[in-house]
Amino acid sequence: MLRLIAQSLIAGCLVLSLALPASAFETRARAAWVYDLTTDTVLMEKEAQTPLPPASMSKLMTLNMLFEALRDGRVTLDTQFSVSTRAKNMGGSTMFLNETDRPTVEELIQGIIVLSGNDACVVVAEGLAGTEDNFARLMNDRAKVLGLENSTFANASGWPNPGQRMSVEDLGKLAIRFIKEFPEYYGYFGQHEFPYDNRAPQNRFNRNPLLKLGIGADGLKTGHTQEAGYGLVGSATQGTRRIVFVISGLQSEAERAQESERIVNWAFRQFAEKSVAEKGHEFARAEVWMGDQTEVGLVAAEDISVLLPGSQLEKLTGEVVYTGPFEAPIMQGDTLAELVIPREDLPEARIPLVADRSIDRGGLAPRLRTAFMVLKDKLEGQTGLAVSE
Repeated sequence: MLRLIAQSLIAGCLVLSLALPASAFETRARAAWVYDLTTDTVLMEKEAQTPLPPASMSKLMTLNMLFEALRDGRVTLDTQFSVSTRAKNMGGSTMFLNETDRPTVEELIQGIIVLSGNDACVVVAEGLAGTEDNFARLMNDRAKVLGLENSTFANASGWPNPGQRMSVEDLGKLAIRFIKEFPEYYGYFGQHEFPYDNRAPQNRFNRNPLLKLGIGADGLKTGHTQEAGYGLVGSATQGTRRIVFVISGLQSEAERAQESERIVNWAFRQFAEKSVAEKGHEFARAEVWMGDQTEVGLVAAEDISVLLPGSQLEKLTGEVVYTGPFEAPIMQGDTLAELVIPREDLPEARIPLVADRSIDRGGLAPRLRTAFMVLKDKLEGQTGLAVSE
């Protein structure tokens, strides 16, 4: 079997209006991860897989556990949880809960997202698992299932602990999970304020600095401790695109706000999603052995769009890569090849190509023809002499 590469010129499909080069983004953050969710493209990463102190950004895992409980029917938005003395006495950011309160799940969600309440996190942990230690064990078990390979949890709030670590990539994965798996609850991340029982009016505002800028930001969570520095898990939409990003280890609240806005502007202004081909477009044809037909078309399974940097040429050269010839039977829609498109400052785009038709196994004549071709290739390879039919 031979690995074949067919050169394919993709011309006339791409018209770029961007003039500025998409040079690599230099961030002041200790760690960063920027992702275009619309095209599943990593735009930038810096120490993205390094486990770091996540501060309050790890509250996203607590919210994930609560959202899963809602989805499974173990609780509802109206379910009330009790408040322990331990929860009440949590320091740092707070909902100002006390033992006489019976906050609902919906209030706790808002208290965690908008107010970053450490007390709210402990209430959720104890309400779902009995104790915060039990809840941390459940978080670690669930993290493994979700593929959060660089995360460990010791508590529900992100309170400084050597066992509380997350990579910025894992935080980004959680953000994407909320957008895709829990759209019914995602709107809470864009909520600007939550005056719980009007207990601390000055504490009612969301700390996410991007929400008020009018740049499409709608989430998700800030974080800060002395150990972790200032961080943010953010997401924004403009036009048909959505980006998700995570930054960590910045020196001040102002620097976090500035860096977050810079990243959003860079991600949307320096890249554009462009159409390459429509569903069913044939990029190449491949030989078929032992079939009632001798060739199969390699076509786009869906409309193809790629994210391109502004410096990309208007005409792109791609490669159709496959291992062939293919042996029948082949079903229409079987993935047989990839269209590989190199991109400046980005990973190459790899798009699956599928069979344009079904090909049944042939009778005696196709099988004899295939056997002859195999023998011919072997003899020519051994002797260097051409074998004629």
